[in-house]
Amino acid sequence: MSVLYLVVPLALLVVGIAVWAFIWAAGRGQFDDLDTPALRMLRDDGDTVPERRRVPTPAPDAPDAPESSRENSNTQ
Repeated sequence: MSVLYLVVPLALLVVGIAVWAFIWAAGRGQFDDLDTPALRMLRDDGDTVPERRRVPTPAPDAPDAPESSRENSNTQ
């Protein structure tokens, strides 16, 4: 029974924080437009997926090429 002296005030504190957070969010306009974000994903923008860029590989005779590629080019 003595645990209720701890649990009830703790529950009231949590509820008070939740009510404060809701009032704070509503005051800042977080709930003004609930439809547009849901419909935004249905638009076909076409630019949503970035293109993959290919990294150019240096030629085997280039000075920046790794040693292993130089060795392979000389054996051919």
